[in-house]
Amino acid sequence: MGLNVVCLDMEGVLVPEIWIAFAEKTGIEELKRTTRDEPDYDKLMEFRLNILKEHGLGIKEIQEVIGELDPMPGAKEFLDELRTMTQVIIISDTFEQFAQPLMKKLGWPTLFCNTLEIDENGTIVKHRMRCEKSKYTTVKGLQSMGFETIAAGDSHNDLGMILNSKAGFLFKSTDAIKAEYPQLPAYEEYDELMAAIKEAL
Repeated sequence: MGLNVVCLDMEGVLVPEIWIAFAEKTGIEELKRTTRDEPDYDKLMEFRLNILKEHGLGIKEIQEVIGELDPMPGAKEFLDELRTMTQVIIISDTFEQFAQPLMKKLGWPTLFCNTLEIDENGTIVKHRMRCEKSKYTTVKGLQSMGFETIAAGDSHNDLGMILNSKAGFLFKSTDAIKAEYPQLPAYEEYDELMAAIKEAL
């Protein structure tokens, strides 16, 4: 068995892409920009925070909108079952303040992510990243503590943890990423991913 930790990406895997969903709910088209449009994450976040300020949206309004989002169908059941078998950590580039309403709906799984600096008026002042290449750094850290990691994600920023784990899977990924990494098993359904993780445990 070994000491395993399953590391999962959050957005696109367990919950919808928060910024896209937020853009749709608020009608602010510019917030649909993702790392595909602006690969520099710091620049992208500064751009997003400026737009939120322009629209007078603080953390309270943002959490209200995110509170209306639901995890993907089947995500909670998948997580609940997985957590009976092994330790699970969700590793995300999101921010704890954004993720909270969704974590509540998922039964408060462990989430390693980043944080936001918020002033007394609820305005988001700036974003603080936990560490460089957070997903890769986290699986390497877990491995240095004697754990073996099994990872799944959907996007470019998940590849560091997927490729450096004992077993790694693409889940609900894009055709382009699947074509680029044909060696990685790719799944669309939670029961397929569950079966693959069970086999790797």
